[in-house]
Amino acid sequence: MYKVVLCRALHPSAMALLEARRDIELKVLTTEFRGPPLTKELAANIGDADGIMVGLEKVQADLLAIAPKLRVVSRFGVGFDTLDIPACTRQGVTVGVVNGANDLSVAEHAMMLMLAVARRTVEYDASVRAGTWMIQHGRRMHELSERRVLVVGYGRIGTRVARLCAAFGMQVMVHDPNFPIPRIAADGHEPVADLMDGVARADVVTLHCPLDDATRRMVDGAFLKRMQPHAWLINTARGGLVDEAALAAALADGTIEAAGLDVLVTEPPAADNPLFALPNVVLAPHNAAAPLECYAKMSRRAALNLIEYFDGKLDPGYCVNPEALRRNA
Repeated sequence: MYKVVLCRALHPSAMALLEARRDIELKVLTTEFRGPPLTKELAANIGDADGIMVGLEKVQADLLAIAPKLRVVSRFGVGFDTLDIPACTRQGVTVGVVNGANDLSVAEHAMMLMLAVARRTVEYDASVRAGTWMIQHGRRMHELSERRVLVVGYGRIGTRVARLCAAFGMQVMVHDPNFPIPRIAADGHEPVADLMDGVARADVVTLHCPLDDATRRMVDGAFLKRMQPHAWLINTARGGLVDEAALAAALADGTIEAAGLDVLVTEPPAADNPLFALPNVVLAPHNAAAPLECYAKMSRRAALNLIEYFDGKLDPGYCVNPEALRRNA
């Protein structure tokens, strides 16, 4: 019998997959879809767990130390910056993610933020509700067509965003040092080897790269000063990619025109976050992958990562550390 701890209940279709297994004992910490990380609750229940499913809960060496039986962590998402991967590998714990399940939803969300920034959607909605009807001051609205966009990160989400931007008639540049330049060119986009050169030429910069030591706070004061005054920054990846104080200053003094952010450094943010006072930033609560359809796809993959691991059938393509998977094969 395998004991599996789910920090949150999954979509009913995914729960049915797990509940149908007579060899899996489930412990669900909460049925709430959203909420703060259940760090203490996870620590209290992980002692005899063979597998866990986590959202934004951190899995670090101290937690692993009290989970001697743990063999698989299924992350409800594709990012893994909250997990200590080397520590997991040392302990023989395989980490699975839901690759492919949220690509479309996050790409659509990036385009939504781009359009909301272009058309000042939030400001005009507030204006109509307040009885003002049409705002006569502030920045002008824009079309996306013909604007030059720099897609930073050409993975599963970045490739979708690039295609959607092209469909809107945008000129697409792509920067990804880990992706073959000929392939980017073959997809009909302009490869950009020098990030800062692309930043200086872009009308829109949209971030789709992982958060690691190389990318943390990559969007700093120097980065923002390289952007054009009419340019926009879109971030649906990780808040830690951006120096928020530098971004707030750049939006306030006109260094860049606007931003659309689904992610912040601290989530939920403090009430005095300086971005809240700026009319030229559109904010979302890290919900790019929250649509029901995406929730169902992510839930199914998160459940299958656990089931297929126990069955010895987990595809290494879903693993962050496939070396741990091979060790336990």
